[in-house]
Amino acid sequence: MPAREPFPRAVLNVLGAAADRPVFEHGTRVVTGGELLDLVARIANGLRAKGLGPGDGVALLQGVNVAAFATILAAHAVGARVVGVRPGLTQPQVEHLLGLAIKLVVRDDDIPRGRASELHCDGRPEDFARLIHTSGSTGAPKACAQTYASMTNAWAARPEAWPPAIRELASRLQRYLVFGSLSSQVMFEYATLTLTAGGTIVVADNPADAITRHRATARVITVPGLAKLVATQRHSPADLSTLRALLVSGSPLTTERHREALEVLGPVLFHGYGQTETGMISMATPQDPPGTVGKPPTQVEIRDGELFVRTPGQASEYWANPQESAEVFVDGWVRTRDLGHLDADGFLHLTGRARDVVIVNANLHYVGPIEHVIAEHPDVAEAYVVAVPDDETGEAVHAFVVPKADRVPQLEELQKLVTERLGAACAPKQVTAIDEPPVAPSGKPDKRLLTA
Repeated sequence: MPAREPFPRAVLNVLGAAADRPVFEHGTRVVTGGELLDLVARIANGLRAKGLGPGDGVALLQGVNVAAFATILAAHAVGARVVGVRPGLTQPQVEHLLGLAIKLVVRDDDIPRGRASELHCDGRPEDFARLIHTSGSTGAPKACAQTYASMTNAWAARPEAWPPAIRELASRLQRYLVFGSLSSQVMFEYATLTLTAGGTIVVADNPADAITRHRATARVITVPGLAKLVATQRHSPADLSTLRALLVSGSPLTTERHREALEVLGPVLFHGYGQTETGMISMATPQDPPGTVGKPPTQVEIRDGELFVRTPGQASEYWANPQESAEVFVDGWVRTRDLGHLDADGFLHLTGRARDVVIVNANLHYVGPIEHVIAEHPDVAEAYVVAVPDDETGEAVHAFVVPKADRVPQLEELQKLVTERLGAACAPKQVTAIDEPPVAPSGKPDKRLLTA
């Protein structure tokens, strides 16, 4: 079997086949596949004229627009190592990224362009194609280094490699909203899937009411964002009649939240589970049991309760971080540091983070199972557990809960519930009601802010 041409050849082939079809929409501007392919070629030649070639580092400080999307593809066409700088970072963080052996920095107002010509893809399989930074929700962000071989093997632009859940999702991506940052792994890969499925990428400059305003059929949403949307639809519903796929990403959904969203929004929820290190691991379709993340199409092993996975498009290491790389990238497997199990029907359940713990009387207890038990209380919509210092036990459990209908559960009720299921050491010593969890710039709930 002949080797596949390196990424982004499969995407460029999709654009070539979509010569006269709208593939990108931003306000009143509509771009066809042929026009986007021409733009990619011009930018690629402009980058080459600046001396950028295979293995060179390029940093992209760009917004969400057609030229930014074309620049990402062009930088990969020349075989560069691409570092996307997402908005919202501090100046020291930006300076850190620009110090990662970067040869060229590209901004929206200074995109190099040359003459259009036939595109060729120069990525070498062993070279790093991109550095994607983790969200930092469990520590300092790390740069996941993904090779051209890995990006070429990934599923998004290869329909023959689509798992069943992705095949169903692809059929719903007629108009996919992009916002925030195209350097986001999730945003970019579903944009690539949209093109391959024959859909249109639609820029949402203001994502708040973008589904209605842009007649969108699909968008990515975080768990806190989903909770807000469900609450809004219950009390003052907007017209979401075009919506066919909500791609829930970033953190697990509780069974209760999953059921409620399906009830209020209809069969549109696709609950994805993946990591920056791995790409997609598994995805629940609207027909799958609430509280699960579907049946993994990837290789999954559960070792002492912790998930180890192999995916076609996984990263190889953390850039310039051999110690953490050795802990996470193990003999071709990625140690997710997530806890979970497969049920008798093969559905994957996530139960917490391996390093998210509370240590009571020198005994370690994972907070994930504690949160799951508290969330089963009839007055609790969401539960977040943190460890707090305690003079008697070293650490103790503090529970933050989002109540249902303003019914705040009593501390004694939660203590009894947790003690019966998990033992007295896991029972909360304090409970605090919150309207919603604080979120990090990634959109994920940030429990470190609760601790503070």
